[in-house]
Amino acid sequence: MLQARTRWNLLPVPEEQASALSSALKIPELVAKLLVSRGMETVESAERFLYSGPQAFYDPFMLDGMNETVNRIKTAIEQNEKILIFGDYDADGVSSTSVMVYTLKALGADFEFYIPNRFTEGYGPNEPALRWAREQGFNLVITVDTGISAVHEAQVAKEIGLDFIVTDHHEPPPVLPGAYSIVNPKKPGCPYPFKGLAGVGVAFKVSHALLGEAPLHLLDIACIGTIADLVPLVDENRIIAREGIKALERTTKKGLRALLEVAGLKDTVLNAEHVGFAIGPRVNAAGRLDSAVPAVELFTTEDEEAAKMLASEIDQLNKTRQSIVSEITKEAVEEVEQNFPPEDNAVLVIAKEGWNPGVIGIVASRLVEKFYRPTIVLSIDSEKGLAKGSARSIEGFDMFENLSLSRDILPHFGGHPMAAGMTLAASDLDELRSRLNRQGREQLTEEDFKPVTAIDLECSLDEVTIETIEQMNKLAPFGVNNPTPRVLIPDVNISEIKKIGSQSNHLKIQFSDGKHKLDAIGFHKGELMDELSYHSPVSAVGELSINEWNGYRKPQLMLSDLAVREWQLFDLRGLRDAQKKLFSLPESKVLIIAFEEETMKHPAFSELQERIYLYPQQKDQMNFAGKYVVFLDVPKTREEFFYLLESNPEPERTYVIFHQENDQFFSSVPTREQFRWFYAFLTKRKLFDASRHGEELARLKGWSKEAVPFMSKVFFELDFVTIENGVITIKDRPEKKDLKHSTTYRNKLEQAAIENQLVYSSYQELKNCFHQSRKTHQA
Repeated sequence: MLQARTRWNLLPVPEEQASALSSALKIPELVAKLLVSRGMETVESAERFLYSGPQAFYDPFMLDGMNETVNRIKTAIEQNEKILIFGDYDADGVSSTSVMVYTLKALGADFEFYIPNRFTEGYGPNEPALRWAREQGFNLVITVDTGISAVHEAQVAKEIGLDFIVTDHHEPPPVLPGAYSIVNPKKPGCPYPFKGLAGVGVAFKVSHALLGEAPLHLLDIACIGTIADLVPLVDENRIIAREGIKALERTTKKGLRALLEVAGLKDTVLNAEHVGFAIGPRVNAAGRLDSAVPAVELFTTEDEEAAKMLASEIDQLNKTRQSIVSEITKEAVEEVEQNFPPEDNAVLVIAKEGWNPGVIGIVASRLVEKFYRPTIVLSIDSEKGLAKGSARSIEGFDMFENLSLSRDILPHFGGHPMAAGMTLAASDLDELRSRLNRQGREQLTEEDFKPVTAIDLECSLDEVTIETIEQMNKLAPFGVNNPTPRVLIPDVNISEIKKIGSQSNHLKIQFSDGKHKLDAIGFHKGELMDELSYHSPVSAVGELSINEWNGYRKPQLMLSDLAVREWQLFDLRGLRDAQKKLFSLPESKVLIIAFEEETMKHPAFSELQERIYLYPQQKDQMNFAGKYVVFLDVPKTREEFFYLLESNPEPERTYVIFHQENDQFFSSVPTREQFRWFYAFLTKRKLFDASRHGEELARLKGWSKEAVPFMSKVFFELDFVTIENGVITIKDRPEKKDLKHSTTYRNKLEQAAIENQLVYSSYQELKNCFHQSRKTHQA
């Protein structure tokens, strides 16, 4: 048995609906199942999902507050009032700000943009910045990707005569800011049909309303913030992402072209992963380590040289960011392991002075990956007595909702169920940790602390075709709420397996069902090869793709996880360094059994001596349940061996070494004809000195040198002869007995039979032998 690393959650799919959709749209049933499982249950909804373009954008004026917002901005433009765009320092904020820059420029507005400094100002609008804006003659502030929690700041704006418009997408607090207007699809009472827009999506809708048509020329920017902010890639976000990726490939914006070049994506057919893992992090790096202003300048510049310079600067910041993240992650892992072990903490809350607050969100994500606990990482500013942090959560623990229960010690926080940001007094950290751990213990079970792998489809090898994979790819771009399809291929055989890569840390497997084959690649899964028995059916989870090489295309599976549902037999017979193999197994799982005391002392197993159980002396301490059982040597009898198997539950795995010093199977048992001849020889001689002449007799007869001592001992046990100082004397008229009355003879036959069955059998014969004993136990 091989336990899966994660909990597999196979999503249910209504078969009838999928079949009807497959027939109506002329698509493979696997693809139809995928659509149905993601909510596209009708032909109309599936077609909208697959084929909708910009014409399917909703009317922006369906957003509550849009009329007031547009009217106020147009009035400001007509009256030549100064407008300040107030953005945020992440990729979504940069994209949102840039969309508004392009829009207001097209409308001839008098405007500037302002991005707060993460380190000196923190997240969101702040009073000093608003007072500065008023002093500079601004009459209107428009927030993008921020502001929904700015209750105090909205009040300040009102007091100083500054109109304050909020456009945002974050979760609204219980009390909304008293702004001039608020545009947020999540605002209570807002009738907008899609609530999942990113900040840049909301800015895109404001631009749409202001320009009178969807700003398709800004989709290349809008897709960056949408994908990087990890919002659901469905509905309008899907249109923004899909059309935006196409627009980004052919963009004429000098800054974006320079950014693609430093990211190594020039002239590349782009996908969501390129945006999410190459472009987004570079844009984020500017605001994480310094100021996000250069990122907005990069997105909006019309100067090619400036674009190259800004892109290079941002790329370098990203490399620095990667180094800082690695260093802080190492320190954070040590902090968890030394002071807040996961087994004692349902929620991890760790903090340290000097950690860069710009990257702690990434560090929190890394800790969630490693420990799978809701995690908050904070940077402490000892001068101000404040801790600033980022949170990342796991399924089953709504971070925003749980933090909301501690508003009394969280003066500034906001976010989503899976992520949040906050600032609090450093002195309140212990209290926050205590509260969250109590909430975590109440809401999470031990099972919740094992990562979940959502599986879209179960399929057989014959269903995995290039056509099906191509049809699946029509569901792209993939992301939140529309992840890359993950499939389960159950109980297939391994026809080939090997470690690959310069460090042999990757795995390549070929699965087979007898008729069809499928190659699979598991990056950083090379160690799994040692946990797989070739002859046990394996279940695999992963993402399907098409491998193109040298003009040849074939399906392949990118492995996420593997499991073997049945007991596995690992054959280590004849392995020279079996002890090393046993040391590589988890000590708590391994049960090592020896039948001979001499085996425990053998140099080959000397380092394992303290961990070896001797049978039958320690049989009461042997429990196979959940164990990797190792048979170190050959049992004395088949009866005791099979009794041991039959009287115990099935282990997860069995490892057989069956070490022995002497091979009984190959030291042949003398035939009955040889026994008759030797007895007749002794009868004629009456006396025979076997110690002096035994080997000579064996040589003359062509027997093994052990034959004479062996037959002599059998005759002695049968009371046919006496033996004294090696001299054999025949007894007169002994009682007739069969050779099997001799213990030595029986043991010799038994040992030869055991070796034949356990040591020299084929793998399949040996496995069948174990299976037969299991059937007996179950019966």
